[in-house]
Amino acid sequence: MKEKKKWYDYLWIFSLTYLILGFFNILFAWLGLLCFFIPLIVAIVKGNKAYCNKYCGRGQLFSLIGGRFGLSRKKNIPGWMRAGYFRYGFLVFFFTMFFLMLWNTWLVFSGAKNLSTVVTLLWTFKLPWHWAYHGTLFSDGTAQFAFGFYSVMLTSTVLGFLTMILFKPRSWCVYCPMGTMTQLICKAKNVTTSQKQETK
Repeated sequence: MKEKKKWYDYLWIFSLTYLILGFFNILFAWLGLLCFFIPLIVAIVKGNKAYCNKYCGRGQLFSLIGGRFGLSRKKNIPGWMRAGYFRYGFLVFFFTMFFLMLWNTWLVFSGAKNLSTVVTLLWTFKLPWHWAYHGTLFSDGTAQFAFGFYSVMLTSTVLGFLTMILFKPRSWCVYCPMGTMTQLICKAKNVTTSQKQETK
């Protein structure tokens, strides 16, 4: 008997809608912060990776396209991509790029730098994206953050698609920076919980 779908099985629609909305209006990129904070909150409160396992719309999207539509080679991901040095190294690199994005946003907010209406793909290729911004009541720094954050989200999606095609559909989940961070949080929380139980 086929298992009945739950509401969270359709969160891939949110991930797809997010990318489409950001194409037409870059300010929608701010919605991506939900995908940034919710996994951390779930890991801190629950001490598990429920978000990654159940609620990650991006992972669902890769499963759908790579699995149901057969666009994945369904090969095992290489061992070096599973290794701690790669996952933690990618986490450090990813957040270095993220904080550089925040720095550029601050420069625009402070008036030291003009708004850059480009989306940077794979931290290298600058794609003109000026049609997606038509001004706002807020500072240009608001738009600068949106362009930068959309660049991060689009880049991670492209990397996910590449690894989906080359390996198993959800291979991105193996080295996803948010997945690595939530894993670290869960480990720290479980250690703390164990220590508290031992002292009772």
